[in-house]
Amino acid sequence: MDITLARTFLMVAETGSFIDAARKMNVTQSTVSARIKGLEHQLGRPLFERSKAGAELTGAGHQFQKHALALVRVWQHAQLEVSLSDQHRDHLAIGAPVSLWDGFLLRWVTWLRSNIMDIAVSASAGMSHVLTQRLLEGTLDIAVMYRPVQPPGLAIEHLFDEEFVMVSSQRTPTRRTSSDYVFVDWGPDFRQDHAAAYPRLTNPGLNLDIGPVGLDYVLENGASGYFPERLVARHVARGRLRRLVRTRKFVYPVYMVYPETRDDEAFEPILASLRRQAARIA
Repeated sequence: MDITLARTFLMVAETGSFIDAARKMNVTQSTVSARIKGLEHQLGRPLFERSKAGAELTGAGHQFQKHALALVRVWQHAQLEVSLSDQHRDHLAIGAPVSLWDGFLLRWVTWLRSNIMDIAVSASAGMSHVLTQRLLEGTLDIAVMYRPVQPPGLAIEHLFDEEFVMVSSQRTPTRRTSSDYVFVDWGPDFRQDHAAAYPRLTNPGLNLDIGPVGLDYVLENGASGYFPERLVARHVARGRLRRLVRTRKFVYPVYMVYPETRDDEAFEPILASLRRQAARIA
């Protein structure tokens, strides 16, 4: 299928308007309409419900949306690998939640670039369900994540257990209140466990959906919050942070996930190096 049709479909779905989609794609509205009609003809189903208010996805449109996203990602991945083929032997695409990059995966990437220099590396952050979908699509070679599902065709290997601990940058112990507590969003599992453990802290004054970057705020503003132990250990050792006693630890196993079909000799040293990096944390 023409990738342009998938891109046009996604733009109309995003904007909810043929006119806005045409403006963003720098084409005429009639061009957008013709592309969508052609796509609907190929699929045999209407994808949008047109009205004066705009365009809304039909049931078939919602079903097609995830496939259109996959088509565009696969095409972009193919373009990237082809463009890199003249300079590198292979291309390795790695994905993980943002919390696992700082202090762990970025160090591993540094090792890869220093020791396996003839491969290109692409790194991205994403939620577990998105990373799993990309593994199945073939646009991701390795994903590192918490509590993954295991669709057929994917191998899952435990790396280490991640501990989230509550720390404070206040020098003297004070009674914790919602005014000085920062809720750092580490994903759906953490949100659920946190709400069960601390029902009074479910609506703090500050919510940060920026993972490790939230640590900078806590360090600079006399606040408290939950962070991975590996990120705060050096600050605790230097006295910049205090671990808060009598607070709960949240523990989540970390796994690497990769296609079972990747059993080639060149792939095994890459997996072995990730295992070694994880062992340093464990």
